[in-house]
Amino acid sequence: MEELSTTSGIVALAGLALALVALTLAIAQLAALRRLRAAQRVLLAEGDPRDLVSHAAEISEAFAALRAYVEESARRLDGRLGAAEDRLDRTIAYRGVFRYDAYNEMSGRQSASIALLDTTRSGIVLSSIHHRDQARLYAKHVRDGEAEIALSPEEEEAVRLALAGEAQEAPRGV
Repeated sequence: MEELSTTSGIVALAGLALALVALTLAIAQLAALRRLRAAQRVLLAEGDPRDLVSHAAEISEAFAALRAYVEESARRLDGRLGAAEDRLDRTIAYRGVFRYDAYNEMSGRQSASIALLDTTRSGIVLSSIHHRDQARLYAKHVRDGEAEIALSPEEEEAVRLALAGEAQEAPRGV
């Protein structure tokens, strides 16, 4: 025991204490390394061709491809929708029928004027005038709400009804 009280004994005891601390730290680091390797095995799925990292990368690539597809589809649909809206603007949007007795013959309002207009208030006005022994058909072009040839009062009423969205017959005697 006397040897431990000498300088070389104290240095030996300090070396032993230091070695024990180093051994304890090495054991703690070994345990931490084992936990890290276990977590890595779970993450990388050793032995399984589809590990978690590659699976996440595949999912990320699939989402990127899906997003590109959806954006391309939306762009194409916007184009098609725009073309459909342009075509719809040129279709009949307003229509009106005005029936009347053109010759005041009490023939049951067999004459009629029909206005067929698009969203720009352009189109045609057709008038069918019926008499006992004849029938005539007149067509007049309308552009931006203005007729190229002057409209009769009945034709103007058909245009007014079309733009108002109504259907009406003329009162008796008109």
